[in-house]
Amino acid sequence: MKIVVAMDSFKGSLTAVRACEIVADAIRRQRPDAIVAARPMADGGEGTAVTLMAAAGGEWVPVEVMGPLPEMRVNAGFVWLPDTRAAVVEMATASGLPLLKPDQYNPLKTTTYGTGQLIQAAIERGADQVLLAIGGSATVDGGVGAAMALGWRFLDSDGRDIGLGGGALSEIREILPPADGAGAPCPVTRGPKDERRATSDERRLDRRPMAVKVLCDVDNPLCGEHGAARVYGPQKGATPEMVEILDANLAHLAERIKNQLGENIKDLPGSGAAGGLAAGAVAFMDARLVSGVDEVIAQNGLCQELADADWVITGEGRFDTQSLRGKVVSGVARAAREAGAKVAVIAGQVHLAPEVYHRSGIEVALPCKRDSMTLNQALTHAEILLREAARKFADADLR
Repeated sequence: MKIVVAMDSFKGSLTAVRACEIVADAIRRQRPDAIVAARPMADGGEGTAVTLMAAAGGEWVPVEVMGPLPEMRVNAGFVWLPDTRAAVVEMATASGLPLLKPDQYNPLKTTTYGTGQLIQAAIERGADQVLLAIGGSATVDGGVGAAMALGWRFLDSDGRDIGLGGGALSEIREILPPADGAGAPCPVTRGPKDERRATSDERRLDRRPMAVKVLCDVDNPLCGEHGAARVYGPQKGATPEMVEILDANLAHLAERIKNQLGENIKDLPGSGAAGGLAAGAVAFMDARLVSGVDEVIAQNGLCQELADADWVITGEGRFDTQSLRGKVVSGVARAAREAGAKVAVIAGQVHLAPEVYHRSGIEVALPCKRDSMTLNQALTHAEILLREAARKFADADLR
């Protein structure tokens, strides 16, 4: 029997890599004759970079950049995958909410500039593609800060560069792409009306044009009721008044982009992810928005492992309706169905009835948390509880 372990992280307690180690070890101990393979998973959120580094092989490249506030410097970096010459840039390491104290939360001021600096560093490394993981952001600046770091300029009515942060977007009157020979290399930029600027081949003979993929798992538009400001702004510190300002500012940005660059990003599904960084990546980096979990599956070789597998075990901290909508569990379950493997979920908590998850092709779902436990107790003993749940699965009739 072959069992593939493809766990997501358990937020606040276990990384995906550690969760896979625990489950795989428990299975091997209970079923020594089984073939067990581990493929840590992620969906584009926090932890995606290190998960891919462990699963696909790679190295961490440290880079000091601007933090989520302009006065901050943080030790961030990206993962270099040499086999595919891809750089995995996780915006949370440079522009993430965990880098701030609660009294510093203010999306009128926070910026994605540091994320742009990471992309610039990946370009200088010679990346053929950037995989931009955008979970955990502290920002609602439409990706303008990142674009500035790549050489784009955003001018006000007096012809001066605007400031950083979501609060400055209303001042934009003119958008200027990087000038030839200045700013970022051009493989991730384009000029007005979608006219491509000089490629890297024209400026550096050893480089090909670089692709940018934004790994996301939401379909929110940039503006409006379901947009970046209204849905995600409050969790980043936005008051009701700030939400109104930010939503109007993002709409203004979208109008400027449409009029000057010929790109309509306002209602693009997924463009509201990471405070609109997804929209900015499309407009200023010619990026494609892709399913985070599907891209991780493509990078880490999960489908190859599933080809001759009997079971795959996946899971996360909380298994609920969101798990079946673009998250790790849904992606793994879909890949397993195509390969003919059975699916088990081991999660911190299970909040779905069997008849619901059975419809998604999941055979069994086991919770780690005991009914008598508080959530804090379960988090404190996460490793022990996950190991117990994995043993319970291994002891069952798996035919």
